[in-house]
Amino acid sequence: MRIAPLDLTVAAPDARTAAADHAREVGRITNMKRTLLHSVPAFNALMTWYDLRDTVSPFLGARLTTLFAHAVSSETDCLICSTFFRRLLIESGEDPDHLALTQVEADVVAFGRALAVTPHHVPDAVFAPLRARYSDAQLVALTAFGALMVATNVINNALGVPLDDYLQPFRK
Repeated sequence: MRIAPLDLTVAAPDARTAAADHAREVGRITNMKRTLLHSVPAFNALMTWYDLRDTVSPFLGARLTTLFAHAVSSETDCLICSTFFRRLLIESGEDPDHLALTQVEADVVAFGRALAVTPHHVPDAVFAPLRARYSDAQLVALTAFGALMVATNVINNALGVPLDDYLQPFRK
């Protein structure tokens, strides 16, 4: 751990307010969120992940939205995020180590993995199936969602954010 999650009992008022608002509107304040709360603007920027998730979920569906985020997080080797999405998959009855994917799902997952590995060059062969299926607005939202997923992974990995206790049973 390079930066300890913020102790909200002694945090600045703006951090406490941001945490309370998030807890009321979204839910759990995780170690990653408490780490981000050292900088409220950083917290606010990365919490737009929820808005992007809510934008892509209607056209991807809940399962594929989770699969996409899991693919990005697994590819960046982010312990926290990959474990979080493993939990969602396991709790929905899936085996994240042996997923059965349709071709559409495999195409979206491949795009997520490509964003995580080489965001400066997503191969045309990976992008083409999505281009044929989704609108410009959907592709921009999906790419931004993937980019924000990469950003959360970078925060967790670079700052050594510790895995939350509730995720321990789902760790790979």
